[in-house]
Amino acid sequence: MKLSNVGTAPVYTVSGPSLRSLPDWLAKKKKQSLKNDPEFANRVELLQDFEFTGASSCIRVSEDGEWVMSTGTFPPQIHVHNLYQMSLSFSRHTVSLNHKFVLCSTDYSKSIHLQEDRRIEFHTPNGCHYHVRIPRFGRDIVYDRRSTEVLVPAAGLDGDGQGEVFRLNLELGRFQKSYQIDVGSDDGVERGMQGSIGVGCVNTAAIAETSHGLSAFGTSIGTVEFWDTRSRARVATLQSHDGEITALDFNRSGLSLATGSSTGIVQIYDLRRPAPMLTKDLGFGSPVNNLIHMTTSSDEKMLLASDKRAIKIFDVVTGDPWATIEPEVDINSVAHCPDSGMILSANEGRQQHAWFIPMLGPAPKWCTFLERLVDEMAEEVSTTTYDNYKFLTLPELRALSLSHLVGKTNLLRPYMHGFFVASKLYDQARLIANPHVYEEERMKRVKEKIEKERATRIRETKKVKVNQKTVNALLKKQEKRDKVDDTAGILGDERLGAFFEDDQLAVDETTAEFRALNPSTRVDAEGKPEGKPAWQPMREGLNDSDSDEEEAPIRSGGGDSGNDGVAMRMTSSAPQFGSRGTIGARVQKIAANNSKNSGILGQTRKGKVVGERSVTFMPESTKKKPEEEVRKAPKRDNRERRSASGNTFRNFKK
Repeated sequence: MKLSNVGTAPVYTVSGPSLRSLPDWLAKKKKQSLKNDPEFANRVELLQDFEFTGASSCIRVSEDGEWVMSTGTFPPQIHVHNLYQMSLSFSRHTVSLNHKFVLCSTDYSKSIHLQEDRRIEFHTPNGCHYHVRIPRFGRDIVYDRRSTEVLVPAAGLDGDGQGEVFRLNLELGRFQKSYQIDVGSDDGVERGMQGSIGVGCVNTAAIAETSHGLSAFGTSIGTVEFWDTRSRARVATLQSHDGEITALDFNRSGLSLATGSSTGIVQIYDLRRPAPMLTKDLGFGSPVNNLIHMTTSSDEKMLLASDKRAIKIFDVVTGDPWATIEPEVDINSVAHCPDSGMILSANEGRQQHAWFIPMLGPAPKWCTFLERLVDEMAEEVSTTTYDNYKFLTLPELRALSLSHLVGKTNLLRPYMHGFFVASKLYDQARLIANPHVYEEERMKRVKEKIEKERATRIRETKKVKVNQKTVNALLKKQEKRDKVDDTAGILGDERLGAFFEDDQLAVDETTAEFRALNPSTRVDAEGKPEGKPAWQPMREGLNDSDSDEEEAPIRSGGGDSGNDGVAMRMTSSAPQFGSRGTIGARVQKIAANNSKNSGILGQTRKGKVVGERSVTFMPESTKKKPEEEVRKAPKRDNRERRSASGNTFRNFKK
C-alpha cells in the first residue's frame, strides 16, 4: 500500500491507477518478469475486478455495508461487488450511459438509475424491471423515503418559465405535479425543447432524511430553495454563491447545510443564520462534485469535499485541513463506507480507487486485515519521502535563485523551516548557479581517492633513540585503523618526548617485572648482558638449592635391586618457607650446598647455582626373561552337541 501524509491524517492507497494494474493484453513472458518487480509483488488487491474497461461514472455503498454498486462506460455497464466475498457478484450492460443512480433498499436489490438518454430505469437482481422517459434531461436524482417519491432536477424551463423538479411517486405509480424552481429567465434567441443554450437549470438536490425532512435544490444562478414535501411548498430561499450550485449535503442533525459551487468554493451554513459559518476554497477552480458529512473516531465533525482533481477533508468548525487525496486521474464520484475509514471513488481511469484512513475510522468488517497491515507499515521506517527530494532552507533557495517559486507552484513543498525540492530541479538549479560544480565535485572525489591510496602505502618507520619497539607497535595499531600519522597520540605529545630520548627511561624486557606484565611477549637474545640468563626468578635471593627437603631417590624397574631399575634423584627448586630452624641456620645450609654442588651442577655466579641439574639412570637389562610355559586347555569333545541347522547330531557316526 502507498502511504501519503499530505495533511494531519495518513492516507493509505489500497487500490487505484497509481498501483499499476496489469493489462489483459500483456504477454505471458512479460507477466513472468513482473515477479521481480517489488511494486507489483507487494500490491494489495482489495476487491477483485474493481475496474471497468473505459471509466467509471458513479459509485454507491449500501446501507448495510455489504454491497458496492458502480456504473461505467464503454460499454455502459453496472457492477455489483459483494464486499464480504471481495469479488464481483455480477455485471450488467445497459442501453445508454448512466449519469447517476440511487439505492432504494438497504442492499443492492432495488436501485433507480438516471440515464443520459432521459430515461429512468428501475433495476432488481433479475435485471431492468421498468423504465420511463422524462421530458427533459435530468441533472441529479434523489429518493424521498417518507413520501416514496423519486425527485429528478432537470435542465431547462417548463411552460411557465420556471425550473422543474420531476416527482415520480412509486406508491401510486405515476408522476405528480413538479416543483417549480426559480432559475432565471431565458434571454436566448434559439429555443428548443428545454430552452436556449444558456438557459438556467436545477443542478442538484438533497434531502434531510434523519431530521426535519426538508428538500434543498441548488440552481444555476447560485441559489438554494428549500421545499417541504408535506405541504409541497417553498419554505425559504438562500442566496449563497456567485456561481452555480453543484453539490449539497445536510448533516445528521439537519441544522447545517454544506454547499459547493462551480468555482470550487465550499460554504457551510447554519439554517438559523443567513451568513455562512465557514467558507473554504478547494484551490483548483473546478466544480465541486461531492459533499459528505462524517465523524472521525475521536468524534470530530469533518466534511469531505471533492472535485475532479482532489478529495479534501477539513474541520467544519475551524476549517483546518485534515487530509488530502490527489489521485492521478480525474474523480467523478466518491462514496464512504458507513462507520469506517474506507473511501471509494469512481474516476476516469480503468481501475477504481480505494483509500483507507485509520484516523477517520476502523477498517470495515470485511477487510479487518488492513489494520494489521497499517500497523506493520507504521513500525517500519520509511524513507521514500526523502529519496527524490532535497530539503532546502530559504537562504539556500535564494542562493540557487529559486525563491521566486515560493507560494506560486507545487514544486516547493513547505516543511517546517524550509522546503522540499525535487532532486532533478535541485541539480539543474545548482548547475545553472555554479557552472563549475561538476569540476569541483570531480576534484573532490579524486583527492579522496588519492588520500585513500596514500594510507595503504608502506611508510618509513619513525626512528627514536630508545624504546623503538614501542614506536613500532603504536604505528602498527594505526595501520589497522587505516589512519597512519607519526605525529598523533603518544608519538606527538611533547610531554612524553623524554620517553623516547632518555636512556634511563628505556624499557628492559629482561626484567621479571616486564615478564609479569607481558607474559606473552617474546624476548630476543640480542642485547642481553653476558652471563645473564633470559629469565630470572623474581626473588633472586633464592635458587634451586633453597630447599629444606632431602633429595629423595626414585626407583623404577621390575626387581627390588638398583641394578634392575632406574634410580632417579629429583629436588625442588621452589623456595621452602618452613618453620624448621632459624634464618641463620638456613643461610649456612644454603651456602654449604652451593659450595658442595658448584663443581657438579655447572657454572656459579656469586655463590648461586645456575643452569640445570643432571639426571643419571641405569638402562634396563637386554636379557630376555625365560618364557613361562603356557598351560594347554584340554580338548573338548563336540560330538554330542546338536547342530544349529537342525536336530541331527553334529559329527554323529553310527
